[in-house]
This record gives sequence, structure tokens and C-alpha cells, in this order.
Amino acid sequence: MALLTVRAAADRMGIGYSTLKQWIYQGKIRTTTTAGGHHRMSEAEIERLLARETSAAPAPSRGKQPAGLIVALSGRNRLRGFVEEVRTDGLMGQVRLRIGDQILTAVITSDALSELKLRRGDDALAIIKSTEVMIAREVGQEQPEASRRRRRPRAKR
Repeated sequence: MALLTVRAAADRMGIGYSTLKQWIYQGKIRTTTTAGGHHRMSEAEIERLLARETSAAPAPSRGKQPAGLIVALSGRNRLRGFVEEVRTDGLMGQVRLRIGDQILTAVITSDALSELKLRRGDDALAIIKSTEVMIAREVGQEQPEASRRRRRPRAKR
């Protein structure tokens, strides 16, 4: 059973450190106290709190939303692979995902990269939802004569 610091638990839950400390002092959350008097939270307790949070419909609020578990997603084009490379430069980051013998490159914000905590070798999922699809033909790909496009006869004027 892994124990997390209060700060790490607050980050994982998507709430403020001071809020979590107040909940601990009020007895709303179960913690373990170290010999030095520091509080530690078990992953099971965090999961319990997150499950309770998602079962109650939270009112929309401004600011940081609590993080939760995604149980359904509308995107149907899901490609499983592993992270081959992660690069960050300023506000943007790049993730290269190896899917079979293909490479998919995604450009996302640095904030999203730090939230995902992606590292080389991690398993990841690319979810593609797009309104545009481009088709290409490689050079040297000859088509059989029968499958070539047939031209329609011109209409007489």
C-alpha cells in the first residue's frame, strides 16, 4: 500500500493543499501519521474520495476542477502504443507514440504533458477525432489497369 504526502495527494485529487489539510484537521479524511508528525494518505483513501466526488454531481465552479477517472469517451479512433519520445519547449510539447511499425506525433500543451506525466516507454492511447482526413499515394505504387479511374463520357451540348 503506497502512502502519499498531503501535497502529492492534493495534486492527484485536483484540490488545493490547504483544503486537504483542513479536511484532515476536521477528521473528514483518514491519514497515517509518521513518527515526525507528518500526515500520509493511502491510495485507497484517495480513490475512495474521488469515487465519492464523482458519484455526487458537483456544481460547476471556477478554477481548477478535481481530477477523476474517465469512464467513457466519445472518440472511437483509439490507437494503443508506447511513448517513444517526449519533448517540451516553452508552452508546447511533442509526443511520439509508436503504434506497431508506425509513429504518430502529437503536439500538445506543456501543461497537458506535465499533467499526463508521460515518459519514454510508457503505454499510451492516441484518441483521434478529426473532421479532416487526407489520403496519399506513394510514388512507385502502380495500379492495375482495371482499377484505374474510368472517365465518364462527356455530355453532348
